Amino acid sequence: MQIDVLGILDVRVNGVSVAPTAPKPRQVLAFLALHADQVVPVAALIDELWAGRPPRSARTTLQTYVLQLRDLITVALAGQEPTEGEAPTRSAKDVLVTAPGGYLLVSGEGTSDVREFERLAGQGYRAMDAGDFPGAAGLLRQALDLWSGPAFADVQTGARLEMEARRLEESRLCALDQRIEADLRLGRHRELLAELTVLTSRYRAHENLHAQFMLALHRSGRRGEALDVYHKLRSTLVRDLGLEPSARLRRLQQSILVAAPETPLGTEAPLAAVRAASDAC
Repeated sequence: MQIDVLGILDVRVNGVSVAPTAPKPRQVLAFLALHADQVVPVAALIDELWAGRPPRSARTTLQTYVLQLRDLITVALAGQEPTEGEAPTRSAKDVLVTAPGGYLLVSGEGTSDVREFERLAGQGYRAMDAGDFPGAAGLLRQALDLWSGPAFADVQTGARLEMEARRLEESRLCALDQRIEADLRLGRHRELLAELTVLTSRYRAHENLHAQFMLALHRSGRRGEALDVYHKLRSTLVRDLGLEPSARLRRLQQSILVAAPETPLGTEAPLAAVRAASDAC
């Protein structure tokens, strides 16, 4: 089984998609796929589908959605006919199992983009901690390349899937933050400018991305623009949140102010300020 949820939902059995087009069965599959190889309680599925206001027929309707998914799985399994002497092939009930109190989607040691992302990101974080910045940048870039869009991009999400989508997005931002830091450590500040221009426009109150942008601009000989990034962020924070920039960001601004225009900031002190927010990742 191949499970992809970091973008458009795609679940494949024997290379055949079993993702339904109808919104509710698709929502059920997304929830089961995210928790593949774990029993998902019926109560959790009902809460996801009907947001605390289930109809009286909720359990029966959920069973109908499960049967629709099994029909699609049966079609996907149809090409796996055993030859003489082989054990019987799996049935749809072996893939989407009715377990005590819930349902279980069996991946059969298949692939999951979420699990692969978490594996690569974890390796990248350990490489950062070990000071292996080229290795960290490569691993984190591979992890981020697994994303083709927002998690569950084409799925009608309830409260539980929406919460999971936010969790995954936060994990993506942490990996992105650490990858950019690794690239800064490797002196790739000019290569980062275009990317950070887009990111700071998208995440207008994200202090660490703005700190990284300031550092990349200054190291590229664009001190005035680096200071302008600080002032724009401060305006956004004060206007929208009633907050001043953090002490670490003010220290970075001061470091840029006192540096000669033609002198790039050193590596350790400015990056120490930038790393302060990254440690939470």
